[in-house]
Amino acid sequence: MNHMQTPMPAADSKAAALDIVTYAIGESAIGAILVARSPVGVCAILIGSAPETLEQDLAERFPGRVLIEDEPGLRDDLAAIARFVETPGAGLDMALDMRHGTPFQQRVWEALRTIPCGATVTYTALARRLGMPDGARAVATACAANAIALGIPCHRVLRADGSLSGYRWGVERKRALLAREAAI
Repeated sequence: MNHMQTPMPAADSKAAALDIVTYAIGESAIGAILVARSPVGVCAILIGSAPETLEQDLAERFPGRVLIEDEPGLRDDLAAIARFVETPGAGLDMALDMRHGTPFQQRVWEALRTIPCGATVTYTALARRLGMPDGARAVATACAANAIALGIPCHRVLRADGSLSGYRWGVERKRALLAREAAI
């Protein structure tokens, strides 16, 4: 087991030490996948090309947390994520831990979870749904802060003209995910 610990501010070192995040890295049709769990649920699903980059991203997203690699303990989660990438119609039903976002980000992420597989929405339409007709940019920023790829399907959000825009894990991955979902 690999243990990584990021520096902790002295004031909350006791509380942070209790917040252990286990993680594991596997492969999928769209690249390497890192899944991480807190005691509450899945707190990160990161996608990339290099395991080391994914581990660094995890450490930056959860400063002060004790990060413990646990491939055997997360094998089922990795398999479920890889299966979802291959056959998105099967769904991805996992308890999520979204505590690491602001209240606004959490509202956006909850709204994203209501977009059905195979459907898309624009940033503008999502902002309107949240009661913010001029909030497309704020919604896009919340999507970019999402650490739970696929579980919070920010890949289903498009520009107002229907084109693909930036995706934290690459526009080509976004295109591939949407193509798989459209084929359902």
